[in-house]
Amino acid sequence: MSTVYDIGVLPGDGIGEEVVNEALKVLDAIQQVYGFQTRREHLPYGAEHFLKTGETMPEAAFDRIRDMHAVIFGAIGDPRIEVGKLEFAIIAGMRHKLDLFVNLRPVKLYHESLCPLKGKTPEHIDIMFCRENTEDAYAGIYGATKKGSEHEISLQQMVYTRRGTERIIRYAFDLARKRGPKPGKEKAQLTMIDKANAVRAQDIWTRVFEEVAKEYPDVATEHAYIDAACMWMVKNPEWFDTAVTTNLFGDIITDLGAMLIGGMGIAASGNIHPGKVSMFEGIHGSAPKYKGQDKASPLATILAMALMLDHIGQQEAKKELEATVADLLQTGRIRSLRAGDHKCSELGTMVRDEFLSRARARA
Repeated sequence: MSTVYDIGVLPGDGIGEEVVNEALKVLDAIQQVYGFQTRREHLPYGAEHFLKTGETMPEAAFDRIRDMHAVIFGAIGDPRIEVGKLEFAIIAGMRHKLDLFVNLRPVKLYHESLCPLKGKTPEHIDIMFCRENTEDAYAGIYGATKKGSEHEISLQQMVYTRRGTERIIRYAFDLARKRGPKPGKEKAQLTMIDKANAVRAQDIWTRVFEEVAKEYPDVATEHAYIDAACMWMVKNPEWFDTAVTTNLFGDIITDLGAMLIGGMGIAASGNIHPGKVSMFEGIHGSAPKYKGQDKASPLATILAMALMLDHIGQQEAKKELEATVADLLQTGRIRSLRAGDHKCSELGTMVRDEFLSRARARA
């Protein structure tokens, strides 16, 4: 009897439904090859649901998701609705209420033509960022006074706890150990990125990183302030291997990383609590101007699904899916990641068909 996974499907807004549909098309093929099944439940939350019902995402939905293995997510955001209302209720809602404390963001170059940096090839850019996902300026502690006046004051608190800091740092050390050393290196490397020289509350990151590092003598450690790290990402991306950083800085530097590998259309992420239900998404937004036009790249969502496969225990399927996407890019069959150069549905079909073709060749 095959293994069955309960998967929540939350397309959301804008291009979300299109990219998720293509990812599910690919998932159908993966199940066929690897012999597992998924029981999928549609989650309707997003702009249309809110405009019809006044409801963002009810507690009952979070309770239901807790019984699942994973959620595949499209995008949230609609110009008809106040900025941040749906994002905080749904995306941040899942991150906080499901305690998805790891935001895992691969920055991996598959073909040199996708990189805007001169002379950089796939061997130079293969970084795994571990972004803390529940604290910092995104904890939701904010307010304003004298709003609308010349004396208006707005505040938002950065919050760092020992528990939150230590668990993401330990996760990153474990991941660095698992990834192993790069070719030519004796040890795996983990870089911690903060700004403790100016944001003094981040001293907790500096101290906890140093303490935990003593338990991982097989992992070489490096430290970089966020401004320097951004410069080095452009000048020498090969210097990075695995990296761990705070919520806000992680959000920024991984978008920079996305542009080194082809843009938002190929940048995937996992919102993870190890051993529990987790959520997987492309890091792009809802791009409402492309909604319904079959122009958006689904590769970010497809590669996010590869992270989902790894999370649920289908590691071989994950590796093969990533290899399939890499081969399509390296052979030039995927010509471009610019919106409209390929149809969204075309890219999904290409990945599905190539995945099945590779499976038949191995049989």
